[in-house]
Amino acid sequence: MRSRKNYLTFNQKKKRITPKLIREIFSWLSITLAAVAVACALVFFFGMQVMVIGDSMEPLLSNGQKVLVDRALSKIISPKTGDIVVFLPNGNTNSHYYVKRIVAKAGDTVQITDGTLYINGEPSKEDDDYFDKMEDAGIASNPIKLKSGEYFVLGDNRNSSEDSRSANIGIVSESMIVGKAWFKFAYEDAHFGPILDNY
Repeated sequence: MRSRKNYLTFNQKKKRITPKLIREIFSWLSITLAAVAVACALVFFFGMQVMVIGDSMEPLLSNGQKVLVDRALSKIISPKTGDIVVFLPNGNTNSHYYVKRIVAKAGDTVQITDGTLYINGEPSKEDDDYFDKMEDAGIASNPIKLKSGEYFVLGDNRNSSEDSRSANIGIVSESMIVGKAWFKFAYEDAHFGPILDNY
């Protein structure tokens, strides 16, 4: 008597390469490449994160708060009055980053008299409305005419800020500016939101 052997066989469907499958593969590849491109662009534009040192930008920005810096667009479009910029004083790479507000740009004449900021001989209305009178005029006690590519910056917390009034910082040139502060992280948590540039 012959013994029978049972063999199990499975019918396997061979996958065929069809135009539909090729389209699907290319679709996934396109989505992946687009996602990588967007991620690279975001890192390039906003990848730099800077911590605010001190209380010179209160109440808008607090000590220890982090901001994202737009490094690219600020090189294409020059910063304007009211923008908050991040810079290294005198280009000193050993210094911490300073975060201050531009109050005057090239062509303007700046002076601080009796605690009030004057631009081109006129008192700055925004300063009177939003900021305290300055106790120390520093180097701006005499008129300063800004040349091409020069900016005068102040902290929002005027009486607790080391800024363009200080001789060791002085006028900020375009080459010192790393970028424009674009987004701020909320101090208490990881949420973030846009920084309002103007007063």
